[in-house]
Amino acid sequence: MKLATLKDSTRDGRLVVVSKDLTRCSEVGHIARTLQAALDDWAHVGPRLTLVAEGIETGAQPTIRFHEHDAASPLPRAYQWADGSAYVNHVELVRKARGAEMPASFWTDPLMYQGGSDSFLGPRDPIVMADEAWGIDLEGEVAVIVDDVAMGASRDEALEAIRLVMLVNDVSLRGLIPAELAKGFGFFQSKPSTAFSPVAVSLDELGDAWDGGKLRLPLLAGINGKPFGRANAGVDMTFDFGQLVAHAAKTRPLVAGTIIGSGTVSNKLDGGPGKPVSDGGAGYSCIAEIRTIETIDQGAPKTSFLKFGDQVRIEMHDKSGHSIFGAIEQTVAKYEKA
Repeated sequence: MKLATLKDSTRDGRLVVVSKDLTRCSEVGHIARTLQAALDDWAHVGPRLTLVAEGIETGAQPTIRFHEHDAASPLPRAYQWADGSAYVNHVELVRKARGAEMPASFWTDPLMYQGGSDSFLGPRDPIVMADEAWGIDLEGEVAVIVDDVAMGASRDEALEAIRLVMLVNDVSLRGLIPAELAKGFGFFQSKPSTAFSPVAVSLDELGDAWDGGKLRLPLLAGINGKPFGRANAGVDMTFDFGQLVAHAAKTRPLVAGTIIGSGTVSNKLDGGPGKPVSDGGAGYSCIAEIRTIETIDQGAPKTSFLKFGDQVRIEMHDKSGHSIFGAIEQTVAKYEKA
């Protein structure tokens, strides 16, 4: 099952069920007007939405045309958005870039920060920033949406609570991060609004690509029409989604609709940093990583962060080459105060 939220005059849009090929959808306001409403009563609503999805594929369900540019993020706002750093290779490289040592505990205890969840960007909305000097960066990730999770839930219980999967562009402002983290109180200004893929997908839709709490497919990232990354989201993932969700629920319950992110997808190469796609490697899911590798190899970074007018694209294909979640496609634009 694939679910999307179409933009309308309300903050939370309206829920639709989308065809497998992302071309058609059915309005389901009689079942649940919003995705959050569906998640709040998933035991009853989920099966009804599944029947609609089946009807779309057989032709028994009335449909309208689905356009990805009409979609908000599946949850335009959420009660909670917590992002992990499951790919410790990425953490290690980015910390090197700012001269920070990495504690050994990072390999055994997940990192996680609580992001802003009140103003998610739509998958085709621009990334609007006031200053290029802030170091605008994309971060390609995978995220899950969970049902209610009890405090102290085990990894297996956490896995059972996962309802939907999405892709993420967790925009980062690299120029603001070092000074902000130096205060010892975490990200805030350096983590602006996040964007999610046009559709959220149920686990059964992913088939054997969903295995062991990991999504084992390449995450395709592009900048200005050129391939930038194709790192496999199921490779070099130190903590699976069961572990990440359980970590978030260690001292508090999680309510239905909580989003948990994987952190930037990152692959190693022969035990060391990856190589650019142009050199036959898996590339990168953020610019900070290639800049770190350039600094290590050449003494200084040569790849610039995003500039006004640049376009980023994040997508994932199934084994037949078809888009699973639709594409996050955003242009960086200059903020002009009204």
